[in-house]
Amino acid sequence: MVIGSFIGGEAATPGAPAFDLVQPGDGHVIGTMLEAGAEGVEAAVAAARAAFLAQRRAPLHQRLAWLRAAARALEGAAEEIAGLISADIGKPIRAARFEARRGVEFLEATAAAASQLGGEVLPLDAAANGAGTIGMTRRVPYGVVGAITPFNAPINLLVQKLAPAIAAGNSVVVKPAPGGLRAALRLAALCVEAGWPAGLFNVVSGDRETAAALAAHPDVRAVTFTGGTAAGDALARVAGAKKFLAELGSNAANLVFADTDLATAARKIAAAGFEASGQQCISAQRVLVQRSALDDFLPAFATAARALRVGPAEDPATDVGPMVHLAAAERVMAMVEDAIALGARAVLVPERRDALVSPGILLDVADTARLWREEVFGPVVLVRPFDTIEEAIALANDTPFGLQAAAFTGSLATALRLADEIEVGSLWINEASRFRLDMYPFGGVKSSGVGREGVRYAIEELSQVKFIGMRP
Repeated sequence: MVIGSFIGGEAATPGAPAFDLVQPGDGHVIGTMLEAGAEGVEAAVAAARAAFLAQRRAPLHQRLAWLRAAARALEGAAEEIAGLISADIGKPIRAARFEARRGVEFLEATAAAASQLGGEVLPLDAAANGAGTIGMTRRVPYGVVGAITPFNAPINLLVQKLAPAIAAGNSVVVKPAPGGLRAALRLAALCVEAGWPAGLFNVVSGDRETAAALAAHPDVRAVTFTGGTAAGDALARVAGAKKFLAELGSNAANLVFADTDLATAARKIAAAGFEASGQQCISAQRVLVQRSALDDFLPAFATAARALRVGPAEDPATDVGPMVHLAAAERVMAMVEDAIALGARAVLVPERRDALVSPGILLDVADTARLWREEVFGPVVLVRPFDTIEEAIALANDTPFGLQAAAFTGSLATALRLADEIEVGSLWINEASRFRLDMYPFGGVKSSGVGREGVRYAIEELSQVKFIGMRP
């Protein structure tokens, strides 16, 4: 089976065969993915540009109707979409079903939020020569938005970009990660079946070549990307002088103070570190525990990790399924071996069987180890003790990343100090780092990205402010 693009409201096959898409659970070859490349991007952007021009005067109520229709269509196909997600990236089916439901909710939330957005009237008479004039602002679309999405949440992270862009009046060309391609293609077809105009939502197949061509295209006026920091840097360079919104890498710190409920912290951090095979940008990776609580926390944490069910993605009881492909599993194990070679010891030994990696917990990981410095993006967590709040903050900030962190404490004073001093875009107190809600501004600092997602915030990012001044 050849797996290509969706352009102008129908399946399309520009480009050339790139590589086989393989299901991580059993090694089954799904089909051959085409690299759409510059040819496919040109066709998709042309279709998107034509749709934008045709629909640019569509009133807001029409755009909201499209979003609500897409929500109903996705809801009706939720089990099919969940099956594609689970099969193609190895996400446990229970989590894949949750993701499909979350996509429905995000589409509905975007429609609700967009109806409340407005501009403002400016007091131009604050300047003497502005007396007698009227000034106002409104939000207007960019035109064609290029969206480049990762494998790990192929519907959720696509909808997080698609819905706000449409709400703001743009058209969209999406380049999904290969593992998320089939889910993206199905969603695009569902939107057209639900009444979306042809070309409003296009999908191009491929990998790095196609992503770069999309970001660089002169008619793409805004790019929104979720993925690794190195890839984000490369795309920003080829994109040039245009709006660039990026959610990049992470190495999430979870702080545990002695004054908290240690059993609850252990359970929540275990889920945050190991579920979905740790393949989320805000999965717990560095667990920093106050030394006086370490002897109580560590066994509780290991017990919580062992309680997670490791197994096939299609089993509804599975918590930790296979990683997206064998190379990802091998990379994680190489990082574990590197840490152990530098003196770390395993509290819970991770084991690999093909692309399946069981939870691992390491202690005494050196600052120079890859597991401390890099994003593991797998089901391995390190634990390190600290003595003072100053040391905890320094350790949490000892990373080039700054996406989302978490801390467990019963002290309001501690929580407020952490809120001031931990260098992240989002901080949760008494929830683990993987906890996320769609209505708050989500994005990173340092090497974790630029801009913010979240319903209202993403609509604002994917629209621009236009000023109108009048002298009646």
